[in-house]
Amino acid sequence: MQPGYGASAPLSGGGMQARAPGSVFTPGKRRRINLVAICANIFMPWFVFCGIFAGMSFSLHYQKPILAWLLVILGLVATGAAGFLAMSAKKEGRDEMWYTFATITLCIATIAAAIFGDMNFWFNMQPFYDIENLNTYPSVNPAREKGQQLMDAGRVYFADGSGLDMRKAMGFKNLDLYCVAPIVHGEEQLASYDFWAVGVNCCSGVSSDFRCGEFNNPHARSGLRLMRDDQRPFFRLAVQQAEAAYNIKATHPLFFYWMQDPVAEMNAYRDDGFKYYLLGIFTHFAFNLFCTVVAVVGFSKIGRY
Repeated sequence: MQPGYGASAPLSGGGMQARAPGSVFTPGKRRRINLVAICANIFMPWFVFCGIFAGMSFSLHYQKPILAWLLVILGLVATGAAGFLAMSAKKEGRDEMWYTFATITLCIATIAAAIFGDMNFWFNMQPFYDIENLNTYPSVNPAREKGQQLMDAGRVYFADGSGLDMRKAMGFKNLDLYCVAPIVHGEEQLASYDFWAVGVNCCSGVSSDFRCGEFNNPHARSGLRLMRDDQRPFFRLAVQQAEAAYNIKATHPLFFYWMQDPVAEMNAYRDDGFKYYLLGIFTHFAFNLFCTVVAVVGFSKIGRY
């Protein structure tokens, strides 16, 4: 055996191969899990989602919409800050994986909260706030009251003897079928039919039938104001068709959903808004937790906790 050789030479054949320096598989060199980064990525995007979702869904969006959208911009700023930290860490040779993951999850949280919060506001909370801020009128007689007198009506309770005149129902089709029927008092002919019950896709459009709202409830004698600006022109066209078909006049038509208890219906908008908010935040938490667990497993396989 020559000098300088022997025990220091690597083993061949069945012997163990030498481990690379600094390998994560080297005993005693396994990296510790970064619990701070994991917890931050579980809760930080969720907090951002909850805040933006609430701001876009509820009264802040109704009273100060600029502030609600400012929350969305702040969420995007936080996303950009996380992306900047990821690039800085990569340039400095540090591990940027959790910063990159935070950038993605913050972006998802911000965009999802803005979209679903705006939808929740549009379909549930805005109708509730609109009607809540309008007036309530009791004992309204359609034969005596004019539409101009109730311009600020949100909830209307019609006088005894009021009901729907199914013989003068009409429908206007524009993709959906917009149905209207006049609200009358008894059998008397009105000088102007200014109060109309409305609904979508609840009449045939070719005959005088109307199956919208609580049309078959004998105790229904109230109306909840239509607040959808995108639907109002089509209901107005249906009324114009009714004017021409039945030789009647509607000087200033107001549109209502026909029902027995408008307060319960109005509160249902609010309850749905809170229900969808709670559903959204718990769904996002579960989704974000799942993504973080997947990231932990994935990072562990490549030795980058």
